[in-house]
Amino acid sequence: METPRVASLLDFKGKVVLVTGAGGGLGRGIAARFAEAGAAVVAHYRRSAGPAEALVREITQGGGRAVAVAGDLTQADDVERLMAAAVESLGRLDVLVNNAGRYPVAGLLEMTAAQWDEVMATNLRTAFLCTQAAARRMARQETGGAIVNITSIEAESPALGHSHYNAAKAGLLMLTRASAQELAGQGIRVNAVAPGLIWRAGIEEAWPDGVSRWKRAAPLERLGTAEDVADACLFLASPGARWITGASLAVDGGVLTRPSF
Repeated sequence: METPRVASLLDFKGKVVLVTGAGGGLGRGIAARFAEAGAAVVAHYRRSAGPAEALVREITQGGGRAVAVAGDLTQADDVERLMAAAVESLGRLDVLVNNAGRYPVAGLLEMTAAQWDEVMATNLRTAFLCTQAAARRMARQETGGAIVNITSIEAESPALGHSHYNAAKAGLLMLTRASAQELAGQGIRVNAVAPGLIWRAGIEEAWPDGVSRWKRAAPLERLGTAEDVADACLFLASPGARWITGASLAVDGGVLTRPSF
């Protein structure tokens, strides 16, 4: 394999990137960053049509290419329609970022089976269906591709009130590793980014104690940003990570390094 030049490592011109859950803050940040790197972007959303369409306008007005596509990714038919729309609109599919998911709070003893099933569906089933559908298309292109799964540090360090979410993200981490094994022969790399606490508007007012505790626990002493996570996605999807697959990159300001005793 020819070693790419350093200046070209984060150049995504000619590439098509699909980001699920791009109507939300983190997904929007990931999609915008890929567009800044030259990629054509498919911004998936389920209910956030306004934010997703605003993102597309921002990208296209800046000279880029982007489309917004709706879908319920827990449904296989909607996943197929999303992948078909991506290829029909932009010609191919090179990168998938499985970002869509939910982050509810429920105590283990109070949680209903329906709550458990919903979190498993939105955080794990969606990634499985999208990985499968995207990889089939990437394999047919014969140029390989990259898949990046947005997990969480809670896949390794569980949080109270999140047993369903913790389990789903741990499952997604193992799906990442299993997919990396099975898809390598098609030239498809699969990796994960595990964010810590990410800043969003109003979080300091809504959860002042939690934000304060996080900052004390993080060696880098701040919350993360969508761009922090996005840049990790760019790296793992880029030729700079050409010999990396099945890996999980923690983007958490160092919180996982904190002693647990």
